Amino acid sequence: MLKVLGALCALLLAFAAQAQDAGTLKKIKDAKTITLGYRTDSPPFSFTGPDGQPAGYSVDLCKRIAASVERALGSTPLTVKWVQVTSANRFDQVASGAVDLECGNTTVTLGRQEKFDFSNLTFVDGGAVLVLSDSKLSRLADLAGKTIGVKPGTTTETALKAALKDRLIDAKVVSVKDDAEALAALNDKRIDGYAADRLVLVGNVITANSGVKYTLVQDEFSFEPYALVMRRDPAFRLAVNRALAQIYRSGAIGEIFNRWLAPLGKPGPLLSAMYFLNTIPE
Repeated sequence: MLKVLGALCALLLAFAAQAQDAGTLKKIKDAKTITLGYRTDSPPFSFTGPDGQPAGYSVDLCKRIAASVERALGSTPLTVKWVQVTSANRFDQVASGAVDLECGNTTVTLGRQEKFDFSNLTFVDGGAVLVLSDSKLSRLADLAGKTIGVKPGTTTETALKAALKDRLIDAKVVSVKDDAEALAALNDKRIDGYAADRLVLVGNVITANSGVKYTLVQDEFSFEPYALVMRRDPAFRLAVNRALAQIYRSGAIGEIFNRWLAPLGKPGPLLSAMYFLNTIPE
């Protein structure tokens, strides 16, 4: 009996080792390449910079994570391959293995955790609505009878519809393909507001530099905790979180924040607390 149990234990350990060897870290090591997904249209978190290269807060985090994974693997230098993803296909790209880590502004939800692994939190934001300054729309309630654009399949869409229903605000919610289409529709007054995460809206206005004056309605209608998305893989998730913890502990997060978010001032109390709580010791 003891021999049988011993054989079973050995077999289970072999299967566990084989599963670990077949994980993301082995894939990266064998290919000598880590593949990172980035958004082209979500400044200041993830977008295409003036030089045509990926840029932004989340992109900088992923660059440092890639360097940390390279050191952990102790192999030859890794090539960092960047792949464009959208709000519509980002999860499919991760699930298919087209990207190892999605570096954008994706909100963690319990529903999404059923299918994917997420890193520790990288940012916290809230949903807001962008309007034209001359529209005299200052509160969410002012959008009653108006039309609000939102990207479909996002947590913003779900939260906006719930907030409008809870507050008995009869506004029409329509789908927009991306930020560029939304701003064009807002400028042409085909929609009265554009709903997205607050800092994404600010980033798009700054990037557009169109001379058009915008404002944000005063009410936030959701809590959006951001994290990096990956396939289910405890070893790779640990490698990512180890890198993030080091970024937070070392103070390097301050450099990254200042590079992309300095115009907004210092991190607020909630964000500062998030950084502190994720300085997880070894």
